[in-house]
Amino acid sequence: MLPKSEPSDVYRLPSDQSSPKIAVIPQGDLISSYKASRWSDPAPVLLRNRLLDGFQRDGRVPLLSTDDSNFQADLELGGSLQAFQTEYQGTHASVVVRLDALLVRGYDQRILASRRFEVRQPLSDAKVPAVVAGFGQASDLLTAQVVAWAVEQGQKLAPAARNAANPL
Repeated sequence: MLPKSEPSDVYRLPSDQSSPKIAVIPQGDLISSYKASRWSDPAPVLLRNRLLDGFQRDGRVPLLSTDDSNFQADLELGGSLQAFQTEYQGTHASVVVRLDALLVRGYDQRILASRRFEVRQPLSDAKVPAVVAGFGQASDLLTAQVVAWAVEQGQKLAPAARNAANPL
């Protein structure tokens, strides 16, 4: 007879958060999730949609498409979502959203610029509605930073990208 296995804690290595569960890291590298709560979509999709909305509201980039539509673009914004979670330091909780963003030239997929964005939004309440509101605030701040950076970089890089693709 085999001994009963003890429940084990699940630990994380820093990587994409792609589960629709609302992640919380109560201490160290122990990762958990809020019970009976989840996102409507995986975290990368939520952030992608927030970024797309941010670009549309900003209005300086008139033509946008997502990775779902295979259109050729002068510049593509890509990257990796490294954190989308609540973290505790002692009794203080913060939402953490961290994105390693890349601007890529569309026709040859060459990386033209990269930057890490991170927002830590302190929480005054650890209940799920306040946590969700904190994710909204953190995502809005990160979106504003990414949009400003991408537009600034795009203004420098897009003419060169267009001229290289169409040398006439």
